[in-house]
Amino acid sequence: MSTPTSDEVAIIKTSQGELVLEFWTDVAPQTVANFKKLANQGFYDGTAFHRIVRGFMIQGGDPLSKDQSMENRWGTGDPGYKIKAEFNAKPHQRGVISMARSSNPDSAGCQFFICLGDAAFLDRQYTAFGRLIRGDENLGRLGDVATRVASGGEKSRPVERQHVESIRIVERATLG
Repeated sequence: MSTPTSDEVAIIKTSQGELVLEFWTDVAPQTVANFKKLANQGFYDGTAFHRIVRGFMIQGGDPLSKDQSMENRWGTGDPGYKIKAEFNAKPHQRGVISMARSSNPDSAGCQFFICLGDAAFLDRQYTAFGRLIRGDENLGRLGDVATRVASGGEKSRPVERQHVESIRIVERATLG
């Protein structure tokens, strides 16, 4: 298990309850800083977990997912810039948060995913930047929702919208 590397945590309020994640600033400092910046700007508020693959991961953070009429483009949105990958030795296990990207390693911007199980094939190829410390039962509920085929042909689009109400960055000490 990783030791805490940041005195701040993210509280993600979702349609299935809260997820609390700690950050790994020691291995992904720029990625953590970018995620915190976007969260503090309210960028993620109102987005959806637009891609859920049972037993694998839940993906969110796309600003286009705020607009139902843009559904055929969900998964392509970004904040208007890309960040450099910070591949590291942290394993992709249940509860690990990592940056989603295209085939270009340096194409991440705002979309992230949280692993529902071990995904060692992603290790050192995606930027893992933190892990779930509270709310595993809520992560499980998100991962178990019914899905349908999305525009790309993958059975990963939640039948009922699974939303991110808000992401707040708070001091770990305030968790109680």
